[in-house]
Amino acid sequence: MLNKNFLWGGAIAAHQVEGAYLEDGKGLSIADVMTSGSVSKPREITDGIIEGKYYPNHNGIDFYHSYKQDIDLFAEMGFKCLRTSIAWTRIFPNGDDSTPNEKGLKFYDNLFDYMLSKNIQPVITLSHFEMPYHLVKQYGGWRNRKCIDFFYQFATTCIKRYKNKVKYWLTFNEINNQLLTENPIYGFTNSGILYQQNENREKVMYQAAHYQFVASAMVVDFAQKLDNTLKIGCMVAALPYYAYSCNPKDILKAQKCNQKQLFFTDVHVRGYYPSYILKEWEQKGYQFDITEQDLEILQKGKVHYIGFSYYLSSTVSANTDMKCVGSGNAAGTDTVENPYLKTSDWGWTIDPEGLRYYLNDMYDRYQIPLFIVENGFGAIDKLEDNTVHDSYRIDYLKEHINKMIKAIKEDGVDVIGYTVWGCIDPVSFTTGEMKKRYGFVYVDRDDFGNGTNARLRKDSFFWYKKVIETNGKICMEN
Repeated sequence: MLNKNFLWGGAIAAHQVEGAYLEDGKGLSIADVMTSGSVSKPREITDGIIEGKYYPNHNGIDFYHSYKQDIDLFAEMGFKCLRTSIAWTRIFPNGDDSTPNEKGLKFYDNLFDYMLSKNIQPVITLSHFEMPYHLVKQYGGWRNRKCIDFFYQFATTCIKRYKNKVKYWLTFNEINNQLLTENPIYGFTNSGILYQQNENREKVMYQAAHYQFVASAMVVDFAQKLDNTLKIGCMVAALPYYAYSCNPKDILKAQKCNQKQLFFTDVHVRGYYPSYILKEWEQKGYQFDITEQDLEILQKGKVHYIGFSYYLSSTVSANTDMKCVGSGNAAGTDTVENPYLKTSDWGWTIDPEGLRYYLNDMYDRYQIPLFIVENGFGAIDKLEDNTVHDSYRIDYLKEHINKMIKAIKEDGVDVIGYTVWGCIDPVSFTTGEMKKRYGFVYVDRDDFGNGTNARLRKDSFFWYKKVIETNGKICMEN
């Protein structure tokens, strides 16, 4: 069905699974000051650690100590790769340290070595919502140009250390999330930014994004000079927008919404700012700290592939009388209901066709390889007889894989691989919950940190093993 080198696997993030939040010299990260929440209660960002508050990322699922057991489970499923991240604060606890923390570096040496011993290729994100909290307090996060050098030091330290173990790298996770300025969680997790009262959030966001573009391009350029076999990609959240109707005004609004999303990949892939964003900035009177040297760097450090997460699509209308429903907590607040799609318990639309649409749209636009580094189904799993009968997750993944294969085989899209998000139940990023489960492996831990941390195989575990064994063939069967 697919190329024999296609990278089937799973995806997690350090801050959502590792725990051990101050162990072996690790510093405090932005994830460590976020409390638990729910679909109706936002996570709170506290000023440091406050006694009596519950911070689920502090313990995660204890992957820091149980990684061998967990990697063994992934190997049992036949994973070809595992996407995870390097916790910035394990390497540079404060972010502006002059030398790295050797204990942190050694942990990832051990993790990657064990993965490779099981024939699982590491796919590594450098910044996955794990910025050092010290950089927020001392410098204002990515408001500050100095963060370019801090990130560059961290990233190049990691790439030099692990270049013989890691081929595929990603710079900033879901960098376009910070477009959603109405929700403070995104500015904070993407860029370590705490918006001030009455400031222009959009303007602040674009300046932070520019510094990140420059930092990413510098890392790409460095890696290519170090070893031109290394592949450095960007990573965005795929949030395709549909027009509610064939009314040209609806279509134009959807086009403009999609353009906002594509801005981030346009700069990463093409190495310059597109005319539409320059015109918008001119009309809004925005002026930014963008130097001629910055623009030269963007041209030198164009990414080699696009990594993306895909969970949902959104629908918009120019009709201001239509009821806005949002898209859970994962997209803008002005989206309207799509009558053709069902939604999850968290209000996220379920749209397999949207994945094929997005793959085609992105490949047509850029003509570079794509990598689906997150796709998954968050649900409330019921434990029965030490397992979970998660047919709903199997159905969701089967349909999405089916559309991905059609995009590859029928439409000619170049896709490197597919990694299922939260292949072992992680702490949810958006809500901090454990009950919003994604994994093939159930972790016995609840929203309040109670449980044995035991790992249990779900029905989907055995199904995904067959997906990999057949190279996706079973997803094409009726």
